[in-house]
Amino acid sequence: MENYPRIFSGSSNPGLTQRIVDHLGLPLGSMDHKYFSDGEIWIKFKENIRGCDVFIVQSTQPPADNLMELLIMLDAAKRSSARRVTAVIPYFGYARQDRKDQPRVAISAKLVANLITVAGADRVIAMDLHAAQIQGFFDIPSDHLYASPIFTSLWDDKKNNLVVVSPDIGGIKLARSYSKRIGAGLVVIDKRRPKPNESKVMHIIGEVKGKDVLIVDDIIDTGGTFISAIEALKSEGAKKIYGAVTHPLLSGNALEKIENSAIEKLYVTDSIPVDSKIESSRIVVRTASKLLAEAIIRTHDNESISSLFEIDKS
Repeated sequence: MENYPRIFSGSSNPGLTQRIVDHLGLPLGSMDHKYFSDGEIWIKFKENIRGCDVFIVQSTQPPADNLMELLIMLDAAKRSSARRVTAVIPYFGYARQDRKDQPRVAISAKLVANLITVAGADRVIAMDLHAAQIQGFFDIPSDHLYASPIFTSLWDDKKNNLVVVSPDIGGIKLARSYSKRIGAGLVVIDKRRPKPNESKVMHIIGEVKGKDVLIVDDIIDTGGTFISAIEALKSEGAKKIYGAVTHPLLSGNALEKIENSAIEKLYVTDSIPVDSKIESSRIVVRTASKLLAEAIIRTHDNESISSLFEIDKS
């Protein structure tokens, strides 16, 4: 049997999976995905994977069918006697529910990690988790990739007048990684969130007057935090404002907010497919396929992938 990784795609982001296999020069694994009339999902591997190293690529953004489909694919692979099954999850849904921050709520990120493990995953590869400690929710090996290398090369000729901004205190570590890679200054916005999907900027820690600004974050959902940051930075005298965000959920009227904002360009990855109906000259998609492909082939060859997820630990 030829020793190469078998890569299969769920239906949440087949375009990204195709770009991954194209980069590696490998065939895309063949599967049947069906929905019964009552909505139940049915999966079948159309090729023999007994004794193979299997990688299943599936982001778990809403709807919940994407998560359910991943679990069924993992179970099917395990029951087909795959040697090792790795869940490649470019966007890990439910990551923002990572703690019990009020009474009588679930820690859904831990629940999802348990489901993935029980379904048959031997390893997980994820990218820009909302909270890095989610790696500890898994009782199996997990690799946490960072998307910063996908974006930082864009700023090589702008770094002299550029500062990197974290839109909240929780994103300082990610922003520091960008500022270190680019060689730019670091600014933090102190924010309070009165209720979910709403945020209020309190004050800016650092100097932005007369500077070009790069706002970095892991997720842009409704766009509330992001737009509040843009408005606050403009009011403090920032010049051109750019954004680099890994996961473009863009729910509600987020696109409209972006179009009406002062942002020059918003760079995102294809961890979540940006709807083809969404046309915006301000949103630029950068593929994560090369990063994920490298992680897959190194995992298959049992090589270190630490260089792919290095981040400033200071």
